Amino acid sequence: MSFSVRSPAARLRGPKPDWLNDPKVWRTEVLAGLVVALALIPEAISFSVIAGVDPAIGLFASFTMAVTIAVVGGRRAMISAATGAVALVIAPLNREHGFGHLVAAVILAGVFQVVLGLLGVAKLMRFVPRSVMVGFVNSLAVLIFMAQVPEMTDVPWPVYPLIAAGLALMVLFPRVTAVVPAPLVSIVILTVVTVAAGIAVPTVGDKGTLPSSLPTPGLPDVPFTLDTLTTIAPYAFAMALVGLMESLMTAKLVDDITDTRSSKTRESVGQGIANIVTGFFGGMGGCAMIGQTMINVKVSGARTRLSTFLAGAFLMVLCIVFGPVVSDIPMAALVAVMVMVSFATFDWHSVAPKTLRRMPAGEITVMVVTVVVVVATHNLAIGVVVGSVTAMVVFARRVAHLAEVTAVTDPDGDTVVYRVTGELFFASSNDLVGRFDYAGDPERVVIDLSAAHVWDASSVAALDAIGTRYARRGKTVEITGLNEASAHLHGKLSGELSAGH
Repeated sequence: MSFSVRSPAARLRGPKPDWLNDPKVWRTEVLAGLVVALALIPEAISFSVIAGVDPAIGLFASFTMAVTIAVVGGRRAMISAATGAVALVIAPLNREHGFGHLVAAVILAGVFQVVLGLLGVAKLMRFVPRSVMVGFVNSLAVLIFMAQVPEMTDVPWPVYPLIAAGLALMVLFPRVTAVVPAPLVSIVILTVVTVAAGIAVPTVGDKGTLPSSLPTPGLPDVPFTLDTLTTIAPYAFAMALVGLMESLMTAKLVDDITDTRSSKTRESVGQGIANIVTGFFGGMGGCAMIGQTMINVKVSGARTRLSTFLAGAFLMVLCIVFGPVVSDIPMAALVAVMVMVSFATFDWHSVAPKTLRRMPAGEITVMVVTVVVVVATHNLAIGVVVGSVTAMVVFARRVAHLAEVTAVTDPDGDTVVYRVTGELFFASSNDLVGRFDYAGDPERVVIDLSAAHVWDASSVAALDAIGTRYARRGKTVEITGLNEASAHLHGKLSGELSAGH
């Protein structure tokens, strides 16, 4: 029998990461990071245009966000970088007050995210219903596809066969081997073909000039005054909320895909730290990138922090060292990758006729509302909020009809017992008052709540109103069967809510 003894230092370090133990994992993570880096370049440039800043600003933000979140984030293999949602929020600030205020807002947004993360905002994710999550996934797939449409309109005709060829390669190549990610093969082959044949199509270089050096840290060029704070605070808070919403929803999606759990609190704080770092390096901020995350996790099979870190590192290497080569990549190759991602992301089972026939109408409504709002606003956060509110309304309407009242009169005719069954809250208790025969009942009325639960002040007020109506007719009401929580709430509020008006 042999024993192995680990040193105290080794025990403190914990187990080695998967990519150090398994060369196959290492290869998957490295190649996945390279594919994501290639896909990040045109996206970051496009989002820079939306924010009204130089393309290098978006690329710097993608670099610092990815590298930082790889270390401090709570969801392994998730990609964070410059995003369109954040660009839309801060674009007006940059347009009206200048780039210095934008950078200051990014730093403040990071601070807000750290505070919100420590306060437990991530726990609110448990209130997002499954139908909203399905709607989120499907609307995400629609948005990814819609974002590619401009790259397929008013372009030279060779773009279309190139996109078709890229899709064919990604479908067929995995049947040959899974050693190299199909998206990377597609990008390389299409680039070689277009360059060798001299095919004139839009390229990555047409999106903007790639940076030639690393970003340098510094403070935002703004006066450090209360006026500056009041100017940037609303934009920073909006950016913090949008960024957290998209990041937490994406983390939950990756949890489901990989069948693993992640720390949403750590992810919230990590997003804040990443934005603070990005701001001090002059970036435009960002959050989790859903499309690139799907490339990393679902298409390339990455599962560790290494792929996230390398996505950011490769991004700068590609821009600085291989800028001329990267500039020659046809946009058609990247469009094909994103179209494949959109089809892989969409939950086709959720819209299958068999599923729709079995699904309750309310669940389908919530899913459709989420998709419609997201697609209409191009904002995933707004869609999730509206979808969640819709789900709550549907749930309240459904539960409101579950409170039943049955009456039994004693044989002597002196007492009637009303048995209330179900959950009493603001929706169901509104109808409760009208379920009693105030004029026809005998002098003694018993309301048995042993099969019910009193949840809120509206229910207590309804019970008080019932007692008041009977009292006006000289009749007495006795409430029995309250469980401990219901009795506590009823005892504390009864008679204090002016229920008899």
